[in-house]
Amino acid sequence: MTQTLSWPAPAKVNLFLHITGRRADGYHLLQTVFQFLGYSDELTFELRSDGVVRRLTEIEDVAETDDLTVRAARSLQQLSGTSLGVDIHINKKLPMGGGLGGGSSDAATTLVALNQLWKLGLPQEQLADLGLKLGADVPVFVHGQAAWAEGVGEEFTPVELPEPWFLVVIPPCHVSTAEVFNAPELTRDAQSLKIPAFLDGQGINVCEEVVRKRYPDVDKALNWLAQYSQAKMSGTGACVFAPFANEADAYHVLQQMPAEWRGFVAKGLNRSPLLDRLAQESHPNEITV
Repeated sequence: MTQTLSWPAPAKVNLFLHITGRRADGYHLLQTVFQFLGYSDELTFELRSDGVVRRLTEIEDVAETDDLTVRAARSLQQLSGTSLGVDIHINKKLPMGGGLGGGSSDAATTLVALNQLWKLGLPQEQLADLGLKLGADVPVFVHGQAAWAEGVGEEFTPVELPEPWFLVVIPPCHVSTAEVFNAPELTRDAQSLKIPAFLDGQGINVCEEVVRKRYPDVDKALNWLAQYSQAKMSGTGACVFAPFANEADAYHVLQQMPAEWRGFVAKGLNRSPLLDRLAQESHPNEITV
């Protein structure tokens, strides 16, 4: 069957992250704001008529059966009853264990793309519900709008935010999300915010203090980046980021970054490039400017 053009799976940053409580089943209740970055993994889907789902890209420390893209494809296949399959190719640019949502974004792109390519016609909400079973961050990538999120991350309110340029620093370590959420010193009763309070500058990432103490590389990166702009950690880390008024300023700081770190500059986006790619697939003859 046919090979498609690539589909983006963009990074996200958490502009703040509060844990406001814990449910009886152990899930933490969160408040956060997601914004996308113009920096993505790229996924390509080659459709199959025999129902087989395969990942053709080797990813270090991620078995094919554990990969969220494969799990997303098989979940969608089971839900829809389609007889089609797919070979999945992944150009992996987002770091593992970085707090940028790479695995969740890959899963969401798989759901959105295969819903289109398999011609299933499932509504966005149904894809988001399916995505929530794969991970708490998957629905925000399915919806594709910068959002205020609550609950375990599944309750969304779209927000319009400034779209600065971000410098993202990738320290040489992987942070375990489970370790951070299980840390006894983690603040689990943070103040509950309203959107206007966040827009006025309130809100922190409560995971940052835990990660700083346990991962010195993250602490060092935050301290270095804070010399140039307001530095924050995304999710449970390890990546840290800071906004800049323009691309040139962000690149100027990137050029001064210590050699042992990696990093990139990307535009903050309120609309995911995945939605633009979906529109391109739905209306292939339209010209976008």
